[in-house]
Amino acid sequence: MKKKITLKDIATTFGVSIATVSKALNDSYDISTKTKQKIQEYAKEHHYKPNVIALNLLNKKTKTIGVVIPNIMNSFFAKAFVGIENMASQNGYQLVSCISNESYEKEVKTIELLKYGDLDGLIISLAEETQVKENFTHLQNTINEGIPVVMFDRVSDSVSCDKIIVNDLESAYSATKHLLQSGCHRVALISIIDNLSVGKLRVEGYKKAITEYDMPIEERLIIRIGNHEDFDTIMKVTLSDKTIDGLICLEENAAVNALKIVKQMGYAIPNEMSIICFTNGKLLQHLTPSISAISQHGKHIGETAVNMLIDRIENAVTDQPFITKMIKTSLIPRESTRPVKLI
Repeated sequence: MKKKITLKDIATTFGVSIATVSKALNDSYDISTKTKQKIQEYAKEHHYKPNVIALNLLNKKTKTIGVVIPNIMNSFFAKAFVGIENMASQNGYQLVSCISNESYEKEVKTIELLKYGDLDGLIISLAEETQVKENFTHLQNTINEGIPVVMFDRVSDSVSCDKIIVNDLESAYSATKHLLQSGCHRVALISIIDNLSVGKLRVEGYKKAITEYDMPIEERLIIRIGNHEDFDTIMKVTLSDKTIDGLICLEENAAVNALKIVKQMGYAIPNEMSIICFTNGKLLQHLTPSISAISQHGKHIGETAVNMLIDRIENAVTDQPFITKMIKTSLIPRESTRPVKLI
């Protein structure tokens, strides 16, 4: 194998310094045209390629972004990661990605490990345990060490950094309103993410729509199911109340499982039971019936997160105020809901 030519090799050939070669290859006006031409032609002839890692270290940048997401099985986070990877690659950045698996301890250890690799910046969506504990010291320490952080979807007001969020409250409000306008009289909300900031906001959106329709807030229709509780049993008990004719599920897996139980119990969908859920994964389109969904535009959120972070990294403006960007969702009607009745 032929040895790669270096700046030092070129400098030795022409009897000049490495700095002179570097300037010549960068077309600096400090070097004479004749010398530049000779060095550039020699470099091209010998297939010289710059050492990107060395250049990045010289510029005190590694062109590396750390990414921590809580759950790769969730289609929203999978789409967000695709957006992050696409935009990072377009801008010449590489990723070091990790999954916290909703664990606070793993999130803390992961961030410490990533920082040993001389990160330029970090993109993160908080683990469920982190939001429950409300301990964000590891993130604030990261920012204090000069590493810019962008949080997305699951964020905390306690951490001073750039953030990207979805209009969760308004999205749940619109989804609930959609069910009511389509003819539903009693809508139940199914949440398996009640510990999360996004889950709490979606409950508020649901309540806002119910109140707007001059209906009472029935806490027993807000079904909060913990990780270790029997989802199927709770849903069967809930749906034994035949006056419930609409379900808004705050997470995709809950909607898929709810659909299975609704069908087992003999409900006609959507005439006797309508279902709508957050996160527009591909699975929802291929179920029978297909499930109406709220698309959070995960890929766009991932791309936006990278752009915000790179702006912080490359401009390095310390006094620029932090930004919170809100991404609007889209409601996608499918077979599990009836058309909205025009008033």
